[in-house]
Amino acid sequence: MNSLDNNPATSSSQPPLGNEFGTTRSETNGIKRRSFLKGFGATSALLLPMTAMLANRAKGATSNASVPISKGDAAILTFLGAAEIIESDLWIQYWELGGTQDNEFAKMTGGNAFYTDALSILDSDMAQYVHDNTDDEITHAAFIRNYLASRGASTADLDLLNGHTFRKLPGSTAQGSSGKLRLTNLTALNVDTSFWTRYRSDSQNPDLSGFKFGQAQNRPRGIKNRTAIPRNDADTAGSSIGNPTTHLKAIAFTAGFHFATIEQGGTSLYPSLAQRVQDKEVLQVVLSIGPTEAMHFQTWQDKAGNATPLTDTDPVTGSVVTFVDLTTNQPQSLQSNLIMPEPCPFINTSLPICSIVRPTNTQGAAMAAANFLIAMNLFAGQSGQFFQLLLQLATDADAASG
Repeated sequence: MNSLDNNPATSSSQPPLGNEFGTTRSETNGIKRRSFLKGFGATSALLLPMTAMLANRAKGATSNASVPISKGDAAILTFLGAAEIIESDLWIQYWELGGTQDNEFAKMTGGNAFYTDALSILDSDMAQYVHDNTDDEITHAAFIRNYLASRGASTADLDLLNGHTFRKLPGSTAQGSSGKLRLTNLTALNVDTSFWTRYRSDSQNPDLSGFKFGQAQNRPRGIKNRTAIPRNDADTAGSSIGNPTTHLKAIAFTAGFHFATIEQGGTSLYPSLAQRVQDKEVLQVVLSIGPTEAMHFQTWQDKAGNATPLTDTDPVTGSVVTFVDLTTNQPQSLQSNLIMPEPCPFINTSLPICSIVRPTNTQGAAMAAANFLIAMNLFAGQSGQFFQLLLQLATDADAASG
């Protein structure tokens, strides 16, 4: 979830983010985080809506619990675990409406046939991919939480984040939604599509330059204030199977680019924080989970490139989005079939260019990731305490010594 442009949060409801990496230790309303946790009763008795599911996923996980991990390694894993909880929440919303329906990790809702059909424009297997990405993030969250516990580290922060306290955001009411309250808001997203040009550049690396990478869609600003899921049945009205409305296609295409935006962030975040890990087994955990995020990103950027040209004005917000055809007559910076990372400068410009994940600069990586998610408007409607907790976890992870 690492912002490649280190986007600052802009909402007036958000706590201060400090310098360019947001390293200020925010204490919203003067409440320190530990007393804040105590005040919410973050104990083993905390009710967790996903506890049973996560516990089942982690059965059989064992480790050398007699050797506690360092405070820094625990902070890194806790932040990664928080990121996975956030991802699980947003992916479950996508799965309920547009994923293959079964009871593998949650009670199936029946899905939304019109939204699923619109997603299939990007690829006929989109529903299965959405299902599997959701499954992966749930297992990541479960494993990291239980691994921390097995190594004697506190899981209070993760249990608080995964509990009822911050699940207060209303989601979709369209057919197929469970109607549950959420951690994340998918209905007013700012989707940064600059990952597209960043991975196709053979001359620029965000770790080595201040180059501004262009947007792939809705140029030059990127996708702004758009819903990536049908908010209600009005968003699917007028669609039929095989013939979605322009508005519903715009929702599906926004989702397609959001999928890739989220997963390219994870692709960078894991190697960025791995450089600060001390314990060999913790390093194994981070290096083993990280590449799955890259697999997700590779899939989603390939599918997003199949979006068809359209312009849509949202009937609720009035925001306008334009998608262009990236499959024909495009320069290298936009060409849709260039899904392998173009070689680019790495470490030092005097060295040969190299095909890499980008960025992987470890300084401020966790805070950049937190800022990236906030700037995406993913937490629109959340409380100051939520932002305080997220930023503190990022600060702690960035403070870990490598």
